[in-house]
Amino acid sequence: VMQADAVVLLGAEIVDFPSTWVKPGAAVIRCTPTLESGSVKCIVIVLEITCRGHPGILLGRVLFISRAQTPKSVDQLAEEVGLLPEELEAYGRSKAKVRLSLLDRLHEQPDGKYVLVAGITPTPLGEGKSTVTIGLVQALTAHLKLNSFACLRQPSQGPTFGVKGGAAGGGYAQVIPMEEFNLHLTGDIHAITASNNLVAAAIDARMLHEATQSDKGLYNRLVPSVNGVRQFSPIQISRLRRLGINKTDPASLTPQEVSTFVRLDLDPSKITWQRVVDTNDRFLRKITVGQASTEKGQIRETGFDIAVASEIMAILALADGLEDMKRRLARMVVGTSRCGQPVTAEDLGVSGALAVLMKDAIKPTLMQTLEGTPVFVHAGPFANIAHGNSSVLADKLALKLVGRDGFVVTEAGFGADIGMEKFFNIKCRASGLRPDAVVLVATVRALKMHGGGPNVSAGAPLPREYIDENLSLVAGGCRSNLRKQIQIAHLFGVPVVVALNVFKTDTQAEIDLVCQIAKECGASDAVPCHHWAQGGRGSLDLARAVNEAASRPGNFQFLYDIEMPITEKIRTIAQKVYGADDIELSPEAKDKIDYYNKQGYGSLPICMAKTHLSLSHMPDKKGVPTGFVLPIREVRASVGAGFIYPLVGTMSTMPGLPTRPCFYDIDLDPVTEEITGLF
Repeated sequence: VMQADAVVLLGAEIVDFPSTWVKPGAAVIRCTPTLESGSVKCIVIVLEITCRGHPGILLGRVLFISRAQTPKSVDQLAEEVGLLPEELEAYGRSKAKVRLSLLDRLHEQPDGKYVLVAGITPTPLGEGKSTVTIGLVQALTAHLKLNSFACLRQPSQGPTFGVKGGAAGGGYAQVIPMEEFNLHLTGDIHAITASNNLVAAAIDARMLHEATQSDKGLYNRLVPSVNGVRQFSPIQISRLRRLGINKTDPASLTPQEVSTFVRLDLDPSKITWQRVVDTNDRFLRKITVGQASTEKGQIRETGFDIAVASEIMAILALADGLEDMKRRLARMVVGTSRCGQPVTAEDLGVSGALAVLMKDAIKPTLMQTLEGTPVFVHAGPFANIAHGNSSVLADKLALKLVGRDGFVVTEAGFGADIGMEKFFNIKCRASGLRPDAVVLVATVRALKMHGGGPNVSAGAPLPREYIDENLSLVAGGCRSNLRKQIQIAHLFGVPVVVALNVFKTDTQAEIDLVCQIAKECGASDAVPCHHWAQGGRGSLDLARAVNEAASRPGNFQFLYDIEMPITEKIRTIAQKVYGADDIELSPEAKDKIDYYNKQGYGSLPICMAKTHLSLSHMPDKKGVPTGFVLPIREVRASVGAGFIYPLVGTMSTMPGLPTRPCFYDIDLDPVTEEITGLF
């Protein structure tokens, strides 16, 4: 036994198996024999696994559990949730796109209860919002027999192959097949990448052609004669209307009108649109384009963002249909002309083509959990420069499918001060939907950090304070960060249920203390959750608490009036949500706010781009920082998506790879085609 890499104990649930019996790094797996269909099968349930020095064993468990369950066919799943065959577009056996015509068929169906899963300010390791979301819907549907849907973001392949890994959940609370969930899924991110880069190509091509051709030459090429007939395309007529030129005959334009029409006159130094790729590639953060001789000296500096940081991803998440998506794509601002006017995707003539590229991506993807409950996976915008929530359409479809007594559980990125605030002030404004309850995820680990514990770093061993019982640190975190996040939810008039995501190192005294203080701080209820180890059965108390909280009359309200000045909206968020004394606008930020007001963007909501590791702008300040002024370095606009985003400090929109990325452990068996190392 001392020489084994893994020890499997069959039918030994109650046997005491000391860790000293195995060598460091070995795994101990307990199996329970289960009688199924008259024959004995060994269903492997990993109840305990020791992992001292071999992280691959622990991470491999997630994939192992995923494969132990055979998903029901997506046709069966669709029938169970009330979809008609013609409303389904299957992508293989286990996933399918759902057509938006469903909304028309069920428009008179009352919506179900709407529940948001948010979290306290996390450690760099994350606190398990996705697993809580999945565990909750498994408990609601598979155990309490209530209709429910989980609505999740599609993960980027950057983190999947970088540091964080996938986002399918974990243990016995995950979406399956997790390999398909974490990789290409149904190609939505690829569609966004293609659309985004088509805009980028159109920008550089247009600047080249304007720089090398006369007005007449440009006009003849932009409005060519085809078979002796010369006419404007519909998108060109739209541009003429915006310019105040109410003519439809190309021959009737004056030379000045021709020049105004053909010249976008983009200022190369004020182009805000960048190319994207769904890979963590730090060397693409700043690049030079146009160096080939064929580009005739049109050299400029630009860069790449990761694909999920594209404004097109934010548009996908906020659009409520194809027509709305087309309008949003058309009004995306890609840069500014030399005379200070915004230049849009419609001005470039590319917005119709973008809608074509995105026509399938707008349909949510249907998948399932380990326990066979339904999941919509759709969109995955960044939670800093964008709003960090799954799509409005997925939520709307799910709310109709579950019916009046059902539940739709969706998740907001990062802590409640970021993802939840944006869910309420941006997503709920766009959708018209109102939440019934918030589930606030906490861990003893994060609470200890906020209570004064030592620094937590990804990839480094946890200090002893996080492994040994320490009630003082737990209490400090509860009375600081947890209390503040509960108060933030109450600003919007929504009841809060605290879900304590329990780890094996948590003691009963620590668990009881968290639940006690959470209730004292205003939570409707606070319950420990064991979904990672037990699946839906481990979240039954949470499901009951959510059911009760969501049944109470709501009093939802927005944090600010949308017509407030931009500066006042920023100040309101900084003071009421983050706890800042005030804000400090840089001269550049003031100039941008003035510019946006002149362009008519002043009534857009605010999407703060701030670190997720602290309530303040200082990542190392844990708990509830006070006495600080929030610095606003720059202010930008995503006009198509429909929000203003102030930058608090420096925000990277292209992650880099660490020394040892996740891809070291990812491989493919060429015989079985099974993937290994994904988590």
